Amino acid sequence: MGRNKVDPKPLVKTASEVVRRHEQQLHARLNKQVSIEIASQLVNVRLAITPDEFEPFGTLTAIDAFGDVLASVNVQPDFRLTTESATRWAGGGFGQIRH
Repeated sequence: MGRNKVDPKPLVKTASEVVRRHEQQLHARLNKQVSIEIASQLVNVRLAITPDEFEPFGTLTAIDAFGDVLASVNVQPDFRLTTESATRWAGGGFGQIRH
């Protein structure tokens, strides 16, 4: 597990690097974000999936440019957050998402 002279990086990843990368991938899979524009205002829509063994769920949250929460609703854990789905949700007045 030495280093060579051309590439001074270690040739083998450490266990902590592997665990950290796994945690980053899990976080990215469970948390999504898109930005949309509504009435000339930038709104960030975030989806956070809560992986529960018995009843997993997602939380969809709209946040304005100042960091204020405009709306938050629970969604199915398989909800797909896209710019189009966020725009439909905002266009419907940030109401409940029909499943």
